[in-house]
Amino acid sequence: MKYEIMIKMLFTLLRRRKVTANELAAEYDISPRSVYRYIDEMTIAGVPIDVARGQYGGIYISDAYKLPKGFLTREEYERAVNAMQAMESELNDPVLRSAIRKMTSQHKSERRDDAVSGNILVDSGAWGSSERFSERLTLIERAVNEREALEIDYVSREGEKTHRVILPHLLVYKQNIWYVFAFCRMRNEFRLFKIGRMRTILNTGETFERLPFTREDIPLSFWTDDETCVNARFALSEESIPFAEEWLGVEAVYEKDGRKYAEATLPDDDSLVGKILSAGPGFTVLAPVELAVRVQKAAETIAAAYHTPATK
Repeated sequence: MKYEIMIKMLFTLLRRRKVTANELAAEYDISPRSVYRYIDEMTIAGVPIDVARGQYGGIYISDAYKLPKGFLTREEYERAVNAMQAMESELNDPVLRSAIRKMTSQHKSERRDDAVSGNILVDSGAWGSSERFSERLTLIERAVNEREALEIDYVSREGEKTHRVILPHLLVYKQNIWYVFAFCRMRNEFRLFKIGRMRTILNTGETFERLPFTREDIPLSFWTDDETCVNARFALSEESIPFAEEWLGVEAVYEKDGRKYAEATLPDDDSLVGKILSAGPGFTVLAPVELAVRVQKAAETIAAAYHTPATK
């Protein structure tokens, strides 16, 4: 009975995207406490469900979330859609039409491993989270084109989560990272949001008039409001030059006194040290010294983790 209710709750969230605990409790004849307990169990299982309080509060699931590929076999899918279409022709129910559109849309998207967003092909293979990044990007691009307000849960590098409404105006791709330039109602100003830090994205159904801005208003010389930058200089071996050119750009690599170097301004986030280590020993930090020390300590920690004591 418990798991049957949990499955029904999941489908309710997929259909409506946002509900309250009291609504779910009334619909399935359980207590609000049980609702939150079931939500916790689904979250642990990997379903991206969030709970927020206040003006935009409720229990909700990201519009970018879809059921796992292969959830229905082809025969089950065709039978279900045929039955729903037959019911819709008799009832003329807009909710049922919406459900049919969502099912057919998901089934079509499962036929390919890549997603196309406008003139951009985004690889949605095995790397990244189970919630495909390409689906989030497509959702945000549509919101930009259609001038649709979005509710998002945004997670800072310190792990702080904020719930806010944004008005997306422009997609930005910088240094292999996707951002959306949007007016933030919580801060009452334009902000640059890293899409990878958006845990949940909900389409509010509200449209907006675009606000005026210029290219100079977009903080392209910075990163997000929760990140700082570091001016880094590297010494390169011949083997590490292709890595440096692909990551930093060919214009960042130069030669001096017969040796190869690279310089770049980089986001000083949690991934920077790991990215440097992935280049191997031929990619050496020369400046700043503080960054070189961090890379050295991280390398020593990794080496210690793989150290196997000699056995007698």
